[in-house]
Amino acid sequence: MKEYEAIKQLVAAIEEDVIKFSEKGNAAAGTRVRKGLQDIKRACQDMRDAIQDLKKTEGQGS
Repeated sequence: MKEYEAIKQLVAAIEEDVIKFSEKGNAAAGTRVRKGLQDIKRACQDMRDAIQDLKKTEGQGS
């Protein structure tokens, strides 16, 4: 499922900034992490919507 791959990539993309923020207290990295988390939230919603659409499609064909 392409939505799942997108979520994995987004999580991997913020890893370095999470470390910078948590270990070094880099405030700019924290801002980037928060933005990345918002992108992840949107990607998760997209995946939820795609799953719901698949369920509806499969239910109509039965």
